[in-house]
Amino acid sequence: MERELSDEDDDRENLIDSNERKNPRSTFEIAGIKSKIGSSWSSSFSKKRYLIAICLPLLLICVYFSVDIGNSFRSVSSVRIESSNDLVREAELKALYLLREQQLELLNVWNRTLRRVDSKLKGNMSSNSSSEKDDVLGSLRLFEDYRDTLLKQIRVNKEIQQVLLSSHRVGNVSNLAVDGNAGMGLGGYSGNQCRKVARVLEKRTLEWNPKKNKYLFAICVSGQMSNHLICLEKHMFFAAVLNRILVIPSSKVDYPYNRVLDIIHINTCFERKVVISFEEFSEIKKNHIHIDKLICYVSLPQSCYVDDEHVKKLKSFGVTMGKLEPAWVEDIKEPKKRTMEDIAANFSTNDEVLAVGDVFYADVQQEWVMQPGGPLAHKCKTLIEPSRLIMLTAQRFIQTFLGKSFIALHFRRHGFLKFCNAKKPSCFYPVPQAADCITRLVERANAPVIYLSTDAAESETDLLQSLIVINGKVVPLVKRPARNSAEKWDALLFRHGLEGDAQVEAMLDKTICAMSSVFIGASGSTFTEDILRLRKDWGSASVCDEYLCQNEQPNFIAENE
Repeated sequence: MERELSDEDDDRENLIDSNERKNPRSTFEIAGIKSKIGSSWSSSFSKKRYLIAICLPLLLICVYFSVDIGNSFRSVSSVRIESSNDLVREAELKALYLLREQQLELLNVWNRTLRRVDSKLKGNMSSNSSSEKDDVLGSLRLFEDYRDTLLKQIRVNKEIQQVLLSSHRVGNVSNLAVDGNAGMGLGGYSGNQCRKVARVLEKRTLEWNPKKNKYLFAICVSGQMSNHLICLEKHMFFAAVLNRILVIPSSKVDYPYNRVLDIIHINTCFERKVVISFEEFSEIKKNHIHIDKLICYVSLPQSCYVDDEHVKKLKSFGVTMGKLEPAWVEDIKEPKKRTMEDIAANFSTNDEVLAVGDVFYADVQQEWVMQPGGPLAHKCKTLIEPSRLIMLTAQRFIQTFLGKSFIALHFRRHGFLKFCNAKKPSCFYPVPQAADCITRLVERANAPVIYLSTDAAESETDLLQSLIVINGKVVPLVKRPARNSAEKWDALLFRHGLEGDAQVEAMLDKTICAMSSVFIGASGSTFTEDILRLRKDWGSASVCDEYLCQNEQPNFIAENE
């Protein structure tokens, strides 16, 4: 309206100016003009008055209807939208009702199945028949698959309900599904499906009763510390079979085991002296150490899997030995399955000091050796475990940073790409694929935090951290921080001069991982295998423990050189 009035004023000004320009008058015509103007204006005004009287009501009617029609259109549109919204809301509420019914039915199926499985287990496990026990174990494996599938569907059901509810947060409407959470009646499987693995009660064990002055001189040279611990564990089995005291290797040619292991603990578990340190053995022999017999378990690629450099190290501090004698043809690339009887028959001797070389690759009574607690009869949970100082430090770290429920991840990367790609299938996964696998397991375990044991670069761990997200929330990856005097969780190691020792820190990482609720390991890594051994022996193993992206192949594999 303002725009129209201003235009009209401009037109009038233009009109008057033009009239004035077109009709110049002299002063003598002024009176005549006034009389003409007066009569003309009177006549014009009268006409305009009638015109305005007629047009004004029409204008008002038009304005009224135009406004009213607009309102009418808006009201019609509003009715249509509200009607559409009502239909959508009604459909969503009906879907929520159906999902709720489905959820309750799934829970009923779960509870009925759980009762049947429990009764079947109680009935068959009491049987002495090995075939019936095997059937039970097979049924348990099937039940594990069934359980995972069913619980996954219950979780999906709940997620759909939450999505539908996101647009219905009015009054008590949200209570339709939130109160009936997917964990109701799951008998302990609701938030965390990852229960502990039941310990095996029946074990086959061998007594270790070493003869006096009969020794087995341990030699371990393959790989790094984890390999050496596995080698040492197998040496203990050999020593028990041959009734000999095991001599722990010297730190001059091997790792300083006394900094990471408790040798006294091993003897305490047997309530007799079954292992001694190299230093103690040297004192017994008055620094004249001679290996009377060196019967090699491994013959290929070299006898006893001992290289010339290691032999020189032994000789440099007074250890002498005879000729290396292979017991049989044994290639580390194709190890043969051996029995306890094979060891007794081929390595028994009356010589005082015996060595058999590196036995890391030995495959002797593997199922027996790998059972929880190992193959030997003792009163402890496990024999080869971290020292007391490392155990306490791990507990203090967990109390400070992690809490009771956490996932541990061994994310090996350095030097692992080439190693894994040489295997079929490869075990080296792109970070996004690894993050997806980890996220799925975090959802199952319902853990708030992940402890990260890794040699990966920050570029990889930063990307991994950014991709592990559940319900819009990033799950923190926690690594051991650098030494800080304000933090006291690592004070024990500092006071005993163990701070900064690479092997101590590696064992601390293992210990923290072994104490986790769920563990994700690196396939093909002996570091991971040693953690799994500790978890199995300590009873901390979970049904959810697995290798990273287990049963999956990398979605991209680089070509070989």
